[in-house]
Amino acid sequence: MEALLANIDWYEIWLATLDTFLMLGGSLLFTVLLGLPLGVLLFLTGPRQLFEQKTVYGLLSLLVNVLRSLPFIILLIVMIPFTVFLTGTSLGVAGAIPPLVVGATPFFARLVETALREVDRGILEATQAMGATTRQIIWNALLPEARPGIFAAITVTAITLVSYTAMAGVVGAGGLGDLAIRFGYQRFQTDVMVVTVVLLLVLVQILQTVGDKLVVHFSRK
Repeated sequence: MEALLANIDWYEIWLATLDTFLMLGGSLLFTVLLGLPLGVLLFLTGPRQLFEQKTVYGLLSLLVNVLRSLPFIILLIVMIPFTVFLTGTSLGVAGAIPPLVVGATPFFARLVETALREVDRGILEATQAMGATTRQIIWNALLPEARPGIFAAITVTAITLVSYTAMAGVVGAGGLGDLAIRFGYQRFQTDVMVVTVVLLLVLVQILQTVGDKLVVHFSRK
């Protein structure tokens, strides 16, 4: 076994795993904070919705579609000047989070919009007929009814961010992707590549399992 894992430095693996968790946690937090209101706004201003605004929806939809259409590896490179301005560096965890958030927020917003469209329109119309304000409609009817779909969207986004963090290793963002590229690919250390891939697969499985449990939990309420 030692011969098969001759190139493995478990301390380096641990540090890379920690960096991946930090990138995932930080970027997912900001993605949800930005993407949830954006998804709600897309839904409310969309065609045949309660607050239909064709111009607003068209502009937001265009912005979301443009950002979603950019390959993440290109977005990483294009955003380097902005990332340096924002964080002071384009390397490490801090340098990875801004492009991760910009890449994942439009994706998450679309998933939120889709989840909100699954809410029974009658519930919203009944809430509006009772004189509820826009805020009450959103917080007391729309979001509670869409919770299973929103948690499913968070799960899918988190898994997507795992793959993004691996790609971020190309520009020196750290994490398991960076380790796989520097040692597994550039130095032909297959054992390092295998270990990092296995760890990423395990992380994805954990995220999917936790997400599925949350969806089932909120579906029963």
